[in-house]
Amino acid sequence: MSGIRTAVVGVGHQGRWHADKFAALEQSELVAVVDADADRCREVAGALGVEAFGSTRDLIGKVDAVSVATPTRTHFEIVGTLLDNGIHVLVEKPVTATVEEATRLVELADARGLVFQVGHLERFNPAILGMADRVELPRFIESNRIAPYKPRSLDVSVVLDLMIHDIDLIHSFVQSPMIQVDAIGRPVFSNSIDVANARIRFENGCVANVTSSRISLKTERSLRIFQDDSYLSADLHNKYFTAYTRRNDGPVNGPEDVIIDRQSYESSDALLAQSRAFLKSVSGGPAPLVSGRTAMQALRTATVIGDRLAQRAATEPWRESP
Repeated sequence: MSGIRTAVVGVGHQGRWHADKFAALEQSELVAVVDADADRCREVAGALGVEAFGSTRDLIGKVDAVSVATPTRTHFEIVGTLLDNGIHVLVEKPVTATVEEATRLVELADARGLVFQVGHLERFNPAILGMADRVELPRFIESNRIAPYKPRSLDVSVVLDLMIHDIDLIHSFVQSPMIQVDAIGRPVFSNSIDVANARIRFENGCVANVTSSRISLKTERSLRIFQDDSYLSADLHNKYFTAYTRRNDGPVNGPEDVIIDRQSYESSDALLAQSRAFLKSVSGGPAPLVSGRTAMQALRTATVIGDRLAQRAATEPWRESP
């Protein structure tokens, strides 16, 4: 077997999926997995027939491209080590814990001429890919992303855990600088923000209202875009979107004056598509949909939202003192 020599750093819940995808892709030769949990690392390595390592540095000289699926606080050190040693990187979102860290990694990747991709999976959702051709000049965007409570994701707030997906999508559609943010949020089951809402204004006049919660009994991922003469509504969980378009230049007096077009897509494997696209970029193909530089824009907005939440918390305490 021959191909791009790959590895995965961090083979917990999400990282194991990354390893499975690299093992399945023809252009990939999965060489090793790395994890600080030696038992888990050996278990995954044994199942996939690859080497098990305890340190990222064990990969130097042995691989060409690596997927990093470790806690956000570790991204800067791990990705920096890989890039500094000439290894292409795909890292789970958010790209890093801070914009400053992301900036340094982007500069390092550029200096080394390496692919630095960030795992914003919704960019590979067929409903988003299909709807993108209909987006022209958004005037107002509304997104809702709610999910059941999962203790394994509590190293970051809901803004960096869930909302950042929609922040990235909104930036990709609006294509204008963010100029103002207002936000409110509360912790519910954790010590971090579990539910949040942000209102984002852009230089071109577009406004986005973004809501995320990880305190729910159901899963919902929806995105609505309002623009001149049309309205687009996407269900990202069930993978379909509906376009409502003015039939002609006259007034809209009822349903007969609106064209309704619904596009549904079969279930797809976004992680497999993302992994394949990463390897194509490594092989000299198209640049990543979400580069480190692109992801840094979403992180910058998410950071501002986090700052607004912290400012509000300073004057409106989340919980009463005992």
